[in-house]
Amino acid sequence: MAGRRYAILGTGAIGGFYGACLQRAGAEVHFLLRSDYETVRRDGLTIDSVGGDFRLPHVNAYRDVSEMPKCDVVVLALKTTQNYRLPKLLPSVLADDGVVLVLQNGLGVEDEVAEIVGGDRVVGGLCFICSNKVGPGHIRHLDYGPIALADYTPGYEPLGVTSRLEAIGTDFKQAGIEIQFHKDLLLARWKKLVWNIPFNGLSVVLDAKTDRLIFDADCRQAVESLMAEVVRGAAACDRTVPESFVSNMLTTTEKMNPYLTSMKLDYDAGRSLEVEAIVGNPLRIADRAGVRLPQIELLYRQLKFLDRTKQNVKKSKS
Repeated sequence: MAGRRYAILGTGAIGGFYGACLQRAGAEVHFLLRSDYETVRRDGLTIDSVGGDFRLPHVNAYRDVSEMPKCDVVVLALKTTQNYRLPKLLPSVLADDGVVLVLQNGLGVEDEVAEIVGGDRVVGGLCFICSNKVGPGHIRHLDYGPIALADYTPGYEPLGVTSRLEAIGTDFKQAGIEIQFHKDLLLARWKKLVWNIPFNGLSVVLDAKTDRLIFDADCRQAVESLMAEVVRGAAACDRTVPESFVSNMLTTTEKMNPYLTSMKLDYDAGRSLEVEAIVGNPLRIADRAGVRLPQIELLYRQLKFLDRTKQNVKKSKS
């Protein structure tokens, strides 16, 4: 692992799984937790995985970044709804020559991080994984697991595959994680949205798992229509998403184990939805480029309504 020290901000379904894999492979990993802190400090992390179950009885667990050492790679795996915390979290834990690896959904998330740590200290990562947290310190990895890595530059100009990208990728590969390198982070982000916008959004609006969305004829039509608009949004940013990529996303979902998306799980649990990062930001970026995406806009309004209603009910009960 070349001695790189990792921090995991957000020890949930994503950060907990990848962080545990890194530690199992020999990396020094430090985990920031909130509600799970006592359990993880006492019992460690448990991973149920299609690739083989394992348990880490002892992990470096913290509930405050002020207690954490400075780290070379800070893996940002918090929900984007928690990004208001980043100005207090990142400066405290990031080493002077360290980088932030952003493993968050949506578009424009690296820009938020760059405003805090500088544009030359950010790397983008896109996770293609079916994983849920099923209990305190207990993560269930259901399917897939690759990470697409792409370096960031302000303005999202393609930067190519840099040496620091290769170094981080090597660590993850040694941890058994498939890594794909991308030269263009903005294109990679739009490609991820081809799946994320329709499946995360519709899973909430239609109260459905991925299998129903892909195999029901009416749902499938809605999925494909939304995918086509994502492709138009990418084109508005001078990025081309090949038709073959869209077809592959549909085929991959057909083969996927029936799965509740992260947005659906958040909705069912009463947590705030990542509507802005996943749906709102792409919508606004396309609009600034003069391209309307009416079906995505309708989905956005529906999700905002459902999220607001759920949060109001939650507040009334508290």
